[in-house]
Amino acid sequence: MKDKTRHIKRVVSARYQREGAGFLVRRPFPGVGFSFMDPFLLLDELGPVTYKSCEALGAPDHPHRGFETVTYLLQGEFEHKDSAGHQGVLRAGDVQWMTAGSGVVHSEMPSQSFFESGGVMHGFQVWINLPSSLKMTKPTYQEISNADIPHAFSKDRLASVRVLAGQALGVQAIINTHVPIQYHDWTFRPGADIRIDVQVGHNIGIYVFSGRVRVGESLDLLETGQFAVLDEGGRVRFVLPSEEFSDARVLLLSGLPINEPIARYGPFVMSTEEELQQAFIDYKNGRMGLINPEVV
Repeated sequence: MKDKTRHIKRVVSARYQREGAGFLVRRPFPGVGFSFMDPFLLLDELGPVTYKSCEALGAPDHPHRGFETVTYLLQGEFEHKDSAGHQGVLRAGDVQWMTAGSGVVHSEMPSQSFFESGGVMHGFQVWINLPSSLKMTKPTYQEISNADIPHAFSKDRLASVRVLAGQALGVQAIINTHVPIQYHDWTFRPGADIRIDVQVGHNIGIYVFSGRVRVGESLDLLETGQFAVLDEGGRVRFVLPSEEFSDARVLLLSGLPINEPIARYGPFVMSTEEELQQAFIDYKNGRMGLINPEVV
């Protein structure tokens, strides 16, 4: 099994929908017939969208409990704040790994400078479940700048990867995860043909967000906006034929399934319906705090 190259067993197409204050995302899951890929609960692609001056939108104050949110920005600039007093700026290439745990109120808005100037906004948000034993853990953050994210090239330099979590091509991510995760941003140039090692027993999904690429032992074609779930095995093959005219960009998500019950609604993901209802009660009663409470 370790030497087996995985095949594609399912393909879903991302759909467009509005989130936050009305910004548009492209979402492969959750959706009708495909709710999650354990331990991954959600994958959203924001943009790429070009905003004029004073048009950019974001996600005002909203709560989270019971899981982790990972924001990876390719273009643009976001400011974030939370009810624990944490705040910062996320710029192109940066990653924010937020463990919501027992609960925070969080906001993600375009920075003032980006809002005033306008420009291209493009990025991703992934939600990762936490096991029941960690759902009420203390909220924490890991923020990694663009310059600090490990990257590597294949020997022929036709494939390159930024390693947000896990490892690839001999480099190791600096982000710590509660559940064994691999999160890669791959770029393939025409002529690329590479097999990468992955963890046996992990659920693995491939999302193409630019161009198209052939994946798996059968070299099935995946195009922009498609997400593929792979079967079991220890390797994944990517091929971009030399006759292609443009690069392909791909996210690889790999994670050890938690295999526990899930009760989810909106911004809360718990293990039981009782825990889910308690999350709403705690939020309504202010137990998750407020952002900038001194101005309320």
